[in-house]
Amino acid sequence: MREQIEVLLAAAVETLTANGTLPQGVTPRIQLDRPRDKSHGDFATNLALMLAKPAKQNPRALAEAIVAAIPSNAIIEKSDIAGPGFINFFVNQQQLIQQLEQAWADPNLGVAASGESHTVVIDYSSPNLAKEMHVGHLRSTIIGDAVARTLTFQGHNVIAQNHVGDWGTQFGMLLAHMEDELKDQASARLQLSDLETFYKAAKKRFDDEDGFADRARSLVVKLQGGDPHCQQLWQEFINTSLEHCQEVYDRLGVQLTRQDVMAESAYNDDLPQVIQDLRGKGLLVEDQGAQCVFLEEFKGKEGEPLPIIVQKKDGGYLYATTDLAAVRYRVGELNADRVIYVVDARQSLHFDQIFTLCRKAGYANENTLLEHLGFGMVLGKDGRPYKSRDGGVTKLADLLNEAERRALELISGKGTDLTASEQAHVARVVGIASVKYADLSKNRTSDYMFDWDTMLSFEGNTAPYLLYANTRVKSVFQKAGIDALAVQGEIQLATEQDENLANKLAQFPEIIASVGKKGMPHFLCGYLFELAGAFSSFYEACPILNADDPALKNSRLKLAALTQRTLEKGLGLLGIETLERM
Repeated sequence: MREQIEVLLAAAVETLTANGTLPQGVTPRIQLDRPRDKSHGDFATNLALMLAKPAKQNPRALAEAIVAAIPSNAIIEKSDIAGPGFINFFVNQQQLIQQLEQAWADPNLGVAASGESHTVVIDYSSPNLAKEMHVGHLRSTIIGDAVARTLTFQGHNVIAQNHVGDWGTQFGMLLAHMEDELKDQASARLQLSDLETFYKAAKKRFDDEDGFADRARSLVVKLQGGDPHCQQLWQEFINTSLEHCQEVYDRLGVQLTRQDVMAESAYNDDLPQVIQDLRGKGLLVEDQGAQCVFLEEFKGKEGEPLPIIVQKKDGGYLYATTDLAAVRYRVGELNADRVIYVVDARQSLHFDQIFTLCRKAGYANENTLLEHLGFGMVLGKDGRPYKSRDGGVTKLADLLNEAERRALELISGKGTDLTASEQAHVARVVGIASVKYADLSKNRTSDYMFDWDTMLSFEGNTAPYLLYANTRVKSVFQKAGIDALAVQGEIQLATEQDENLANKLAQFPEIIASVGKKGMPHFLCGYLFELAGAFSSFYEACPILNADDPALKNSRLKLAALTQRTLEKGLGLLGIETLERM
């Protein structure tokens, strides 16, 4: 409905341009907002305020001209002008009902496939395979998964790329330690099962043991040179690491699989070609023996150009080189129209430089969207990066174990008729969902504070509240023995609460469009919370099963069923499993 009104406004602008009210060449960005106060209409725009200056007209007078120029339609019931020139639109109730009836009949709840399907490559999670996944990998993994699910739902061809770190100097250290440990196969297998301990043992030897560091560096050279023995050891370590990652992904309900892994090492053979391409474009500059690119767009504090080092003096390559090769592959081989990187916000300068250089190198044209979806850090209550009780980095597996333990304690303490196995299942779903939703419900660009009490609460914008809201709607049909999908009859909006719920349901396609465009899952979280609240008000004020009029009863059953389908679909797009009962 938003898009339809935007089209009507665009037509009005064309009319006013043609009759001379607006000057030629003015192409405003038409934007509609949903006012919080329903008395201000269903939609509002500041279009007249934006156009007043170029048109050299009074904003209110121009707002009146815009309203008068809107083509005849069945969507807008009425419009009014507020304040200095805001235009408020009230939607025809029959149009609202029609939209909901279409959503009812559509498995996608009225979310139409995007007009133009794109190939979207999304780079997310990307753990370092030298260690087990820790809490620092949580945000990239679950934000990326939610964005990927949403884009797929919109009809795009989404290609996940898990750009895991499996190359570089640290692997020489690990290989040297592994080489010694493999003298006792059983011992090595046992130690590799705890990657964190294995890494710490190797690092201690690297720092303290005479000759170990030199041996580690020599193994890196052999590995990069394709030595079969080093490659075999390295592959065994990588396989074990990826098994650990997959266990975490499966527990989190993230869609990444082994097939989505495109590791740093996969680009190793392409790196000399990147250097050659940059040299051919005249972009390379040798600086103190290193091969660098200096872009005028990026300068330091003193105004000097900042270098992008792509090859070290000793011939080694850096992250920048690999990232350039990755864009070259993703656009050239995967035919990406849009490439998304879900990476820590502190890497924003790096990606700005890489994206700019990619365009200069010809790896991406002006129509290819290259986007960095940056995110903030997970903080403890002390305002510092979240740590385990002993002050170390928290393993993600341990965090999920703790979430399930706390959820089970909470559920069993509430008094329930669930069996022990049912309680364990509910605790697993609630625990994992709570960790994920607490993160996804925050603006991804901000840091957020990790708080067990808040995230496991059944009140407020939390996973337990939404999971319970979903089961509450299901219970209406379970208790009545009614198949929610078999409800017949037309939707009626008899009361304010009926209409408020209907309006909230109608917003679902708009929210999905915003999440897909901006990569902001918290938009969807906020919407689902508001939808659950709208249903709660509706449920308290409007008899459903006890409605006197059979037609009204069926209408309210339809609204309830549509609410439940929307909640479940929305939570599914966030990667959150739902429950039949709690």
